[in-house]
Amino acid sequence: MKPFSAGRWLLFIMFSLTMINCKSLPSAVADNSGVLYPRALRQGDRVGIVSPAGPIDGEIIDSAAAVLRTLGYEPVVYPHAKGRNGYLSGTADERFADLQAAFADTSVRAILCSRGGYGVVHNLDRLGRLDLRKDPKWVIGFSDISALHALMASQGVASIHASMAKPLAAYGPENADNAALLSILRGEAPTYTFAATPYNRQGEVTGQLLGGNVAVLQALMSTPFNIIKPGTILFIEDVSEPVYKIERILYQLRLSGVLHNLKGLIVGQFTDYKPDAQHGTMEEMIAKAVADCNFPIAFGAPVGHVEHNVPMIESATVTLTVGPDSTTVAFSPLAGR
Repeated sequence: MKPFSAGRWLLFIMFSLTMINCKSLPSAVADNSGVLYPRALRQGDRVGIVSPAGPIDGEIIDSAAAVLRTLGYEPVVYPHAKGRNGYLSGTADERFADLQAAFADTSVRAILCSRGGYGVVHNLDRLGRLDLRKDPKWVIGFSDISALHALMASQGVASIHASMAKPLAAYGPENADNAALLSILRGEAPTYTFAATPYNRQGEVTGQLLGGNVAVLQALMSTPFNIIKPGTILFIEDVSEPVYKIERILYQLRLSGVLHNLKGLIVGQFTDYKPDAQHGTMEEMIAKAVADCNFPIAFGAPVGHVEHNVPMIESATVTLTVGPDSTTVAFSPLAGR
């Protein structure tokens, strides 16, 4: 065998160092508040697809997996992701098994929930006993997946409130919201700007962002997974809830002392409801309910059960600026990026 030339030895050493650096990259980096941010995705990383709540057409999962594959990721469709058990994708044990396997697999760097629906709550107690800080990975979804975000937040791990398999399959990576999600997965921190509304309260504040589907989150109050707490910037959205039910939730927050001690409030989209005898719109009711609160409030955020649903990083530090003409939500640079 011929001895290596100096040039070949240099290439060998550089390749070895590259491999060492890749293997030694941390799976997460903590920010100043101790929140862990899963590491950015790299080409070849595996993305698990699970259905922790309602059932979904298997073709949608296949199409979403195909998009991920074109982006250089390796999709992993878990055994019960395409299942059906009444209005659920599987039994509680089956859905737990998929999630447990995805969290335990060190080669899986992100978990894409196929859809919402109902059912995550069935497994929160068991999932809460897993050590999710040991190997943090991005959890992606919204609606009933807000319960999974609450789980991640309870262990101090950032996650992504965002659209799921169907929009990814239907619109691909060129869609603005899908592109924003993919940029977060690559380690980039977004900034969103949207138009002001007459209900806004101007001001600027920096704090930890938490939120999601407000009915799901309200059901987790007084549990270890409660994330509606004083000192946070809360974002809320919902679908098919009567105005009075959302008002009742806001009064619960008021009576518990949480509402007046938020740092800020971002009101997303409330859809598929009917006006009632007291209020013409959901926004009108919410504006009245928070009229005596002394913090910035932004209405009209493109977050919720709507086609334009921007991804929000749960547990991240953000600066909320509510101005006369527009609102800006600026995420701090992701830790370690």
